[in-house]
Amino acid sequence: MSNSTTTAVPSAIDFWFEFGSNYSYLSVMRIEEAAASFNIPVRWRPFLLGPIFRSFGWETSPFVLQKAKGEYVWKDMVRQCQKAGLPWTQPTTFPRTALLPLRVAILAAEQDWMGAYCRRIMSLNFAENRDIDAPEVVAKVLDQLGLPAQQILEEARSDVIKLKLREQTEIAGAKGIFGAPMFFVGDEMFWGNDRLDDALALCLSKRL
Repeated sequence: MSNSTTTAVPSAIDFWFEFGSNYSYLSVMRIEEAAASFNIPVRWRPFLLGPIFRSFGWETSPFVLQKAKGEYVWKDMVRQCQKAGLPWTQPTTFPRTALLPLRVAILAAEQDWMGAYCRRIMSLNFAENRDIDAPEVVAKVLDQLGLPAQQILEEARSDVIKLKLREQTEIAGAKGIFGAPMFFVGDEMFWGNDRLDDALALCLSKRL
C-alpha cells in the first residue's frame, strides 16, 4: 500500500539572493555547505532588489534611506562576519550594481559551479570592495573557475537571459519577497541570514 502523503514533501530550499545585499553575503558563503550536511539541495534564485524597493517607493536600500538603521547595519556586519569567520570590508559604494554578475548567475543557477561563482562575487564585493559589475572582474572570476569566460559573458548579455532575470524578479515580487536573503521551504518564507537554519530545520522535519 503506497503512502501518498510523501509526494508533497519539499526536497529543496529555494534561496533568493542579490549580490548587492550585505546580508545575502553571509548566506551565500555558508548555504551550500550547510544544506549539503543535511543532504538538502539548494535552488539558487538570483533576482534584482532594485525593482522590489522601487515598488515600495524607495529609490535605494532602506539601509541608506534610514541613517540610524544604516549605522547599525555596518556595526552588525562586523559582528556577524567575525562570528562566521568571514572577511569584511564595508563597500565604498552601496548598494553596488550587480546586473552582469546576476545575469551570469541566472544562466549558471543549475550548474555545478554556481556556488563557487557566487561566493567569489560576494567576496569581491564585501571583502575586497571591488566593482563586481565590471566585465573584466566577472571574466576573471570565470577564468579562475576554469570556465569559458567570454562565451558565458556573451550569453549573459543575450536578450533571453536579460528577460529571465526580469521574470525572476517579477516572480520574487509576486511571492511577496521584500528583501534578501529570503528562503522558501514549500510555501513557508524565511527572511534573513539568521533564519537559514530555521528553514533547513523545517526542510528536515517535513522529510520525517
